[in-house]
Amino acid sequence: MANGTGETRSDPSVDPSEPASRTRVTMLDIARAAGCSQSTVSFVLNGTDGIRISSATKDRVLALATQMGYRRADLAGLRRATASEGGVIALVIDKMTTSPEGVVVLNGLREAARELGAIVLAAETDNDTAMEPRTIETFLRMDVRLIVYACIFTRQVTVPQSLLETPVPVVLLNCYADAPLPAVVPDEVAGGLGATRTLIAAGHSRIATITGEMFMEAAQDRLEGYRRALHAAGLPFRMHLVAEGDWSASAGYRSTRALMDLAIPPTAIFCQNDRMAIGCYEALKEMGLRIPEDISVIGYDDEEITRHMSPPLTSVILPSRAMGRWAVERGIDEPRDATSGAPVRLGCELVRRNSVASPK
Repeated sequence: MANGTGETRSDPSVDPSEPASRTRVTMLDIARAAGCSQSTVSFVLNGTDGIRISSATKDRVLALATQMGYRRADLAGLRRATASEGGVIALVIDKMTTSPEGVVVLNGLREAARELGAIVLAAETDNDTAMEPRTIETFLRMDVRLIVYACIFTRQVTVPQSLLETPVPVVLLNCYADAPLPAVVPDEVAGGLGATRTLIAAGHSRIATITGEMFMEAAQDRLEGYRRALHAAGLPFRMHLVAEGDWSASAGYRSTRALMDLAIPPTAIFCQNDRMAIGCYEALKEMGLRIPEDISVIGYDDEEITRHMSPPLTSVILPSRAMGRWAVERGIDEPRDATSGAPVRLGCELVRRNSVASPK
């Protein structure tokens, strides 16, 4: 799906012969198409007073919102669970300042909460075993409408007993537990599979990957997707084409230099986050290699910087904002006893830019 900025979104793991599922247009989609910030779109669509935005920008945003089919969530279903509107939705998260994903999750929560007339209060517990229960008890005394319990890195958690006993709806975000609570996580296996399939479809057969720290589920699952894509294409999994990084630009730089020093270097590199892709770009350019003419590169997370790299980086979206929205809509709409406990996995969509081409 083209989003109006020259980017094309696709999911190579989906059979093109099957009908595509309809995805709700978000403010971020409109911002990309309009060439402005998501905040600007929010100000325009919400009619915020006191913000000086040019008439041309307002008209462009409103026209694109209509053209792209943007609509607020249908609140009828969301309001079934309670007769009162508004209230407070609490976000309890272990870390918010270590990466941009925490802020994006919060924005998704706020978007959905605003449509309910609710406000969102967030607390960072820093994995402190004393601070976390105090934080939860504070929110429960406030008679909040929903508690979203979140982790910055995907993992299994032991849910605090107070959240299992409270009648307040609780949703797990980017984590899951052996408990009857709704949970949402990204489908990282499908994300890694889609990125690798894109490179295979472009004609690459010698594809390297730079992973994150392998004790993390995200790194394990993205690597599993990479392996599955190679296997499905009849390509061997070569361990020497897998470099373990640590999510940093420096790791991307070091790993790329090592991969390109192989006797037979790769023709494409799948960096398992955008920060490592930045280091990858720098290493390749230092070596006099052109992207994508000499080597193709794909990143992951679709951070803002990807649009401004040279060339713009093809990347996989981490659905942090969508998970935030899902948590609010699911938590308000359905009772806890309707939950199986199995986490819902949201798709990690690929955004095609200019960093992938056929090998020489």
